[in-house]
Amino acid sequence: MNIEEFRDYCLSKKYVTECFPFDETTLVFKVAEKMFALTGLEHQPTKVNLKCDPEKAIQLREAHEDVIAGFHMSKKHWNTVTIEGYISNELIIELIDHSYDLVVKGMTKKKQKELGFL
Repeated sequence: MNIEEFRDYCLSKKYVTECFPFDETTLVFKVAEKMFALTGLEHQPTKVNLKCDPEKAIQLREAHEDVIAGFHMSKKHWNTVTIEGYISNELIIELIDHSYDLVVKGMTKKKQKELGFL
């Protein structure tokens, strides 16, 4: 998956926005103002940080050399994934969805209801 495909998929999800809150090269994707994905546009091959359940994060790191502990993030809750590596597009989409869903589930029930997730 290339960066354009990654970006398009992230933006296709409900209530997702993109921004550069840290600098001119770190692209961040948020769902209702909560970050679920980010990438440094200057890196080649493209690597993205995605939120992940801690147990699943460990399993993914053990199973895939292109998944490592989150770079500059909480190593427990974030993975860095090389999306232009050996991981299938299907798995990348699954990981994006998982990250997005974790962030939505972390919202208050009131916020989830307001946004139509409940």
